Amino acid sequence: MKDLVFNYNGVLDYVSKKEIAAYEDKAKQALKDLIDNTGAGNDFTGWVNYPLEIQEKELQEINEVAKNIRKQSHCLVVIGIGGSYLGAKAAIEMFSPYFSNLTKNNFEIIFLGNNISAGYLEGALKYLKNVDFSVNVISKSGKTLEPALAFRFVKELMIEKYGAEYAKRVVVTTSNHHSILHEEALKEGYKEFFIPDNIGGRYSVFTAVGLLPIACMGYDVYDLIRGAINSCQDFKTLPYQENPCMQYAAIRNILYNKKYTNEIMASFDPKLTYFGEWWKQLYGESEGKDHKGVLPIVLSYSTDLHSLGQYVQDGMRNIFETFVDFAHEKTALPIKENNEDLDGLNYLAGKDVKFVKDQALKGTMEAHISGGVPAMLIQVKDNSPYTFGYLAYFFMLSCGISGYLLGVNPFNQEGVEAYKKNMYALLKK
Repeated sequence: MKDLVFNYNGVLDYVSKKEIAAYEDKAKQALKDLIDNTGAGNDFTGWVNYPLEIQEKELQEINEVAKNIRKQSHCLVVIGIGGSYLGAKAAIEMFSPYFSNLTKNNFEIIFLGNNISAGYLEGALKYLKNVDFSVNVISKSGKTLEPALAFRFVKELMIEKYGAEYAKRVVVTTSNHHSILHEEALKEGYKEFFIPDNIGGRYSVFTAVGLLPIACMGYDVYDLIRGAINSCQDFKTLPYQENPCMQYAAIRNILYNKKYTNEIMASFDPKLTYFGEWWKQLYGESEGKDHKGVLPIVLSYSTDLHSLGQYVQDGMRNIFETFVDFAHEKTALPIKENNEDLDGLNYLAGKDVKFVKDQALKGTMEAHISGGVPAMLIQVKDNSPYTFGYLAYFFMLSCGISGYLLGVNPFNQEGVEAYKKNMYALLKK
């Protein structure tokens, strides 16, 4: 199969092919504005060509640092919030075995600084007292409260455990100017990677922000970048009629203008749950401007069919769905016949669990479409690093196009500062 297959037959009862075709010129112009750096927020569109521009030297350095971390530690603590951790978390969850005792060489990664929970932080510190660990602190400015607070506590523990040698276990990913984290790194002697000024957090997974934690888990960042490169080249050049990236953006906007204001990303594979969380930030923070935008929602099926399935089927008709699915799973898990058949499942004998899942996906889509929920299906081959790179770039590029079609700047996030301003005032900063 192709690296990505896009099926929008499930929206054709609600959106005509003529309406989709009518968006061609607008979608092509939005893509051109991204490529030519002429659209709103163009000072933050460095990610558009970054997979093509990343240097071999940087990839080698990322792998070398990752190798050193794995040599000196059994655990990497990634401290960051939002785009500073979601991309890496999504990738690692997508690639890794389901249960931690099966991870490569028993190396693990934990994420801190993405909440303000005393209990969570205390639990992590207690755990880390008995673990050999290194730290990757990710923050462009170094001023974001959640990661800064977590790093303060973790740093105290590191000094207690490792003394003056603690600095050899700290890697900072930040801006090389206007960053208090950069200043601390220079003073303390931390290893640094720099985030390009023209790439915002939610578009940063192909930089050291995402690649270093992924490499530390032993996964192939070269293959991941290769997927992103091919995705970039495909979707920047394919004509509109063959370009899922532009079509997906167009259909989302057509549905939004028809008052379908909530989009569910749904998957039947738990490996895609955190990919959905990354997608949620990407679209929510890019499009939620000027009292506009589709609200992104992530559901994990079939689990959530037993909690929100009723609402999706019969609730307000202001939602549409985008299903993401792996076409080729490594495990099919055959279902054997049982002589007693006490569970009544012998009708499935000779089939496998993947077949059951495929029918559940098909049946769910058909039920929701007939119930008034337009649905699209995006299929990729597998859960490999290459596929992650291809799929992540697809959504990033389509998000930029979609934001321009919506008439907003997809690359700022001034609304995020509102809670910070109030919080800092209450904390008397």
